Amino acid sequence: MQRIAICAPSRSITEEDAARVTALACEFPGVELYFHPQCFLEEGHFAGPDAARIAALVECANDPLFDAVWFARGGYGAARVAEDAIAAMAREADRKTFLGYSDGGMVLGGLYAQKLGRQVHAPMPVDIRREGGEAAVRRTLGWLAGERGGLEPTLDHHPTAAFNLYTLAMLCGTRLMPGLAGHVVLVEEISEYLYSVDRLFFHATAHLGGIAGLRLGRVGNVPENDAPFGHEVEDIARHWCARHSIPYLGRCGIGHDIDNTIVPFGVAGEAAGQ
Repeated sequence: MQRIAICAPSRSITEEDAARVTALACEFPGVELYFHPQCFLEEGHFAGPDAARIAALVECANDPLFDAVWFARGGYGAARVAEDAIAAMAREADRKTFLGYSDGGMVLGGLYAQKLGRQVHAPMPVDIRREGGEAAVRRTLGWLAGERGGLEPTLDHHPTAAFNLYTLAMLCGTRLMPGLAGHVVLVEEISEYLYSVDRLFFHATAHLGGIAGLRLGRVGNVPENDAPFGHEVEDIARHWCARHSIPYLGRCGIGHDIDNTIVPFGVAGEAAGQ
């Protein structure tokens, strides 16, 4: 039995969201979910005050009854709590798998930098709100139950890490940024103008020297600028990869959508979560 604690380092979800995800989890008898009450707190933009989000993340990470910690939702907030939470994690956290994406990459990156636990880019409970989102949530539940059909198909022998591009750019230059030399780095983005995507690549690629390559996931819901930017998203990725001598390896299946694939950090076989 895999016992999964769910907390919200960034924004909150609703009890209705939790009930729908819990109902789906009944399809996977090897998985048991526990939604920490902090998931439902609200303080302005955040799932409760910083102290509450830190406490819940640490409690879930340090509790020996749980095998994994699943982030309920992204949305800005994890940057305010990640360093303090990771510093308070005990030895018990090292045997756990931590799952999420988007703003959750702040915590995943910081944990990976500290070599604490196992990190997995994966759909989150909040994806249940998307049309067809049950498929995304099932993908993570299935992976936790031992299925591997939801893995990113481009994974190879290289160690890998996957991030939202904006989150990765914000990690760069901070104490939460892991060393990624020799890794294939996967990035995706949502709701950013193409000029903003270009700006993010400008910054992020300057910090990715020595990586084995970069793959581009889906860049969705791009707003229309008042003047055409003149470069498509893949052109942008190729440009900045070439500028920093980073091999551009093509596309991958991660994204802010129901088809978001699962990417264990490191070598895929080393993060089975079982």
